Amino acid sequence: MRTKLKQLFLKFEEFNEQEITIMGWVKTNRAQAQFGFLNINDGTYFDNLQVVYDDKLDNFEEISKYRVGMSVQVKGVVVLTPNMKQPFEIHASSVHMLGDCPETYPIQPKRHTREFLREVAHLRPRTNLFTAVFRIRSVAAMAIHKYFQDNGYLYVHTPLITCADCEGSDQMFKISTLNFNHLPYDEGKVDFSKDLFGKQAFITGSGQLHGETFAMAFSDIYTFGPTFRTENSNTKTHANEFWMIEPEMAFCDLNGLMDIEEEMLKFVVDYVLKQCPLEIQFCDQFVAKGLKQKLTDLLNSNFVRISHHEVIDILKKAPVKWEFTPSYEDDIAKEHEKYITEHFNGPVFITNWPKDIKAYYMKLNPDGKTVAAVDLVVPQAGELMGGSQREENLEKLLARMAEFHIDPKEIDWYLDTRRYGGCVHSGFGMGFERLIMYLTGIENIRDVIPFPRTPKNCEF
Repeated sequence: MRTKLKQLFLKFEEFNEQEITIMGWVKTNRAQAQFGFLNINDGTYFDNLQVVYDDKLDNFEEISKYRVGMSVQVKGVVVLTPNMKQPFEIHASSVHMLGDCPETYPIQPKRHTREFLREVAHLRPRTNLFTAVFRIRSVAAMAIHKYFQDNGYLYVHTPLITCADCEGSDQMFKISTLNFNHLPYDEGKVDFSKDLFGKQAFITGSGQLHGETFAMAFSDIYTFGPTFRTENSNTKTHANEFWMIEPEMAFCDLNGLMDIEEEMLKFVVDYVLKQCPLEIQFCDQFVAKGLKQKLTDLLNSNFVRISHHEVIDILKKAPVKWEFTPSYEDDIAKEHEKYITEHFNGPVFITNWPKDIKAYYMKLNPDGKTVAAVDLVVPQAGELMGGSQREENLEKLLARMAEFHIDPKEIDWYLDTRRYGGCVHSGFGMGFERLIMYLTGIENIRDVIPFPRTPKNCEF
């Protein structure tokens, strides 16, 4: 029976002097005249296992030539080595190749650039860096589900195909079964009534609108799935396909929303620190010095809450020459986010944004100029979450939709959430990849997605 490396590393003392069978891939092979050392890994644990083999084995010469990347089966005895760097090793009684690997294998035991590794994205999970990143990604996803499930939220699978234009059709991928070489026209426009769904359809940019309908039945719900945007952006923080966490809570105002955001983020960070100590340690050492301390500091910090207007006041008084001049009517830039988190030495909730730069569904404040929206900005990563109290008043919501030239007939079903037993409710969205960048110190979103989809890049 095969023993997995995670089982072995976590309970190696229980395996002392036992013969076990290990299967994995060769990471290094240091062959000498009468013995050698194989480092192998099966993907279940971050550290490699050292296997000692000697010339008593019938195929010693063959093993000595095993190359990096080969898959092997090892039988041997567990020997404790308390005075060595690794507290145990395997003394092999047999080593056999399962799958060959030529010398042209791209992932050799040396430091590769991340740009190069993006070109072999199907192989980069075999490197230490991406072993750490994708293990953290997996654990963080589990933490998110655990937080919401433990707190009684319903997990909702909102549709990927939608006719609800939540983010603006210019930002959403259009889908169609029509023959583009022979499109049906009606008065000069494409006649989408001839299409599969009888109307224009999109790949979702957000599950929020559908999520709100479920919040009006279950109180607290969340979605966690892929979303898509058509932005032709080549920044380090944008991708055309990414994952979003979008909770919606009935009977919850803006302050309650911020309480939930802070509690959830701290839960996820704490969970990852406890479940991925080796991966965090690796990222701290080789990706972003001080990462572990940054995450620990977040757990012990109180998130500042400050209005957009107050933020602009601080930025205007700052002894800094800005590339983008701070404005009370506009969004804040990355340089502003960085300054504000450094100014307060921690995460900051920025509330009450100008209504003209925010979405129609956000609750209009009594001043008539701002909406009850909030962005959470954190040190180094910048904006991590964005949310708002939703406009529960039907007439005000319709007026806001008119300002945005949104036809209420297109989402009349959504407006029923205000007609039939509406209530104060709030929600937020968090880009999952932004969270992973924050947890690992990785600066480019392309390096926290298994197979990134960005402009001019849809490989693999």
